Amino acid sequence: MSNGRDRQLDGLRAIAVTMVLYAHFFSTNDSYWGHVGVRLFFILSGFLITRLLLDARSAAEFEALPALGSFYIRRALRIFPPYFAMLGCVWLLSLEQSRWVLLWHALYISNFWYALQNDWTPWVLVHTWTLSIEEQFYVVWPLLILLAPRQWIERICIAVIVLSLAYRFYWPFTGTPSAARDVLPPASMDALGAGALLAAYRSHAVGWPQWMRSAWAPLAVAFLLLLSFRSVQLTPTQDWMRWIGMEVFPLVPLVMVVGLCSARIEGYAGRLLEARPLVALGCISYGIYLYHGLVLALVVKAQPWLPVNVAEQGFGRFAIAGAGTLMLASVSWLFFEKPINAFKRHFPYVAQGDRNPTTIFTRWLGNAHDRRSVAVPHGPIERTKAVPDPDTR
Repeated sequence: MSNGRDRQLDGLRAIAVTMVLYAHFFSTNDSYWGHVGVRLFFILSGFLITRLLLDARSAAEFEALPALGSFYIRRALRIFPPYFAMLGCVWLLSLEQSRWVLLWHALYISNFWYALQNDWTPWVLVHTWTLSIEEQFYVVWPLLILLAPRQWIERICIAVIVLSLAYRFYWPFTGTPSAARDVLPPASMDALGAGALLAAYRSHAVGWPQWMRSAWAPLAVAFLLLLSFRSVQLTPTQDWMRWIGMEVFPLVPLVMVVGLCSARIEGYAGRLLEARPLVALGCISYGIYLYHGLVLALVVKAQPWLPVNVAEQGFGRFAIAGAGTLMLASVSWLFFEKPINAFKRHFPYVAQGDRNPTTIFTRWLGNAHDRRSVAVPHGPIERTKAVPDPDTR
């Protein structure tokens, strides 16, 4: 069973969120690296969630419905409090007149909002399309992993990837590109499914398939070549093919990076990924990603009182908005998210005795006045066989 936290995967989270900040705060040429960071986040989420559920399923005491209930409660404790706190701040400040669309974001369907509008307004919440896709994934995926026959899981992952690729090749026949091409769920299921397939494959195998060992380097080179020629004018058909290549070619190299880090890379690269600053950044990466749009909006409003230019992409914006985002995310993690996460211990995936998470929740509420009942869980929970929480995004 894997460790609850993977330091090198935290390092990867730090790299992914730095790519996003670079694209949104610094780059002046619509950097594609932010999208690569998002794709890396999706692969990590697919891998960690699937690994966690398969670990729970492999336990002798496993029961599907209690484990499913625990999953949803634990995800809610991790994701909802800071997310709705962020939405509350946006509502109170009425940033970019976003109040009238907040319901879309509160229901985790902001990706459908941006697809229907075909416009990135309001920008302060533009990043929530990825959080919506992940939440939609979290609703459906545990049902498949915990309830489907174990021998079907890898086939399900492959089917999801194939359907997502088919969705990509469908778009050139539609004519003009639109936001729906990138933000609807099928557009990201290849990355989430690839991460899930890695977890399913690694549950019974250690090495890599020969085709992956042979293909990752050419695919990485092909992606970098397409990226370097991104500004070159092409025919519409060529531009579509370039877009598909830039989306698909990085998948195998990124999956291999996640797989190698989950098994722990040795040497200089491994030590770098495990460096304390990088791991700390990875631990708060969800907050960084969640709050960075809010901080940027506030920093731009404060431009008259700032000595550097933050109204445009560049070093000043990256330094001021980046520092503000790090501070807010750190405070949020230490004093808000981390204490709430501590309640997840009351909802184990696999427990002896009464495994019903609803019963556990009721019992906890009934004993909340007794400090000892919070500090020391009741009998059946004490004998819990712990399944690690990857603390994804």
